[in-house]
Amino acid sequence: MKKIILLLILFFIGISSFAQKTEYETKTNIQYYNAATNKSDSYINERCVLDIYYPKNSKGFATIIWFHGGGLTGGSKEIPEALKNKGFAIIGVNYRLSPKAKAEKAIEDAAAAVAWAFNNIGNYGGDTSQIFVSGHSAGGYLSLMIGLDKKWLQKEGIDANKIAGLIPFSGQCITHFEIRREKGIPDKQPTIDAFAPLFYVRADAPPLLLITGDRELEMLGRYEENAYMARMMKLVGHKETKLFELGGYGHGMTEPGFPLLVNEVNRIVKEKQTKK
Repeated sequence: MKKIILLLILFFIGISSFAQKTEYETKTNIQYYNAATNKSDSYINERCVLDIYYPKNSKGFATIIWFHGGGLTGGSKEIPEALKNKGFAIIGVNYRLSPKAKAEKAIEDAAAAVAWAFNNIGNYGGDTSQIFVSGHSAGGYLSLMIGLDKKWLQKEGIDANKIAGLIPFSGQCITHFEIRREKGIPDKQPTIDAFAPLFYVRADAPPLLLITGDRELEMLGRYEENAYMARMMKLVGHKETKLFELGGYGHGMTEPGFPLLVNEVNRIVKEKQTKK
C-alpha cells in the first residue's frame, strides 16, 4: 500500500512538473527600424530584421542578443540551439552586409537592433536591466563596438552602460578586416582607429567576457587581440573583464563557448537579484 501511495505521489509530481514546464514562442522577421526608415531604403527594409525566441507567460527574464558571424559580408540571423530552453529570450539579428552597404552600416544596424530590444522586450515580459549582447566573429566585433563606443547607441537614445554584459565570441578588437579592406589595408596589417573596439577601452563599460579559440588555431591574431583588449581594460580600471581561451578549438568555437555564455548570464542575473 505504501508503495502504491509513493508511486501516486511521484506520478502527480511528474504531472505537475510537466504542466509547469516553460513554453517558448518564436516570432520572426520583425523590422527593428521605424516605418519611415524602412520605406526610405529597400536594403534596410529587406535585411534589417530580427527573430525573437522567448518564454511565454513569463516575466522578468534575461535576454541575449546574438549577432551572427560572416566577416560582415555574409551570414544570417540565428537562434542558437544551445541557448534555447534556458529561461531567457534570444534575439537573432540580421544586419546589412558589405559590399552592398559600407561595413560600418552593420554597426549602425547592431545599435538599432539593441535599441529595439530595450524599447520592446518589456512587451514580451523581459527585464530591460538584463539585456546581454553577444555574437560570433563579425558578430562579436559588432557587440564590442556598440558596447564600448557609446556613440552608436546614443544615436538611438540608449546608454550603452545599461547593457548587462558583453560576451563576444572570437571578436576582432582591432579594426575589422572588412573595414580595412574597404580602405585598401591588407588583412595582416593591424590597425587601431575609430573602428577598433580597442580604441574605446574604458573603466565604466558593462561586464566583459572575451571568449576565443586556441591561439595556435584561431584566425590570424584573434586570441592576441582579445588578450590585449583584456589587458588594456584592466589597466584603465575595468573591474569585470575576463578572457577564456578554448584550447583545441579554432575559430569555429561556438559550441564549447555557449555554456560559458549561459554561465555568465546566470552569474550576472544572480548578482543583480542579490543586490535588489
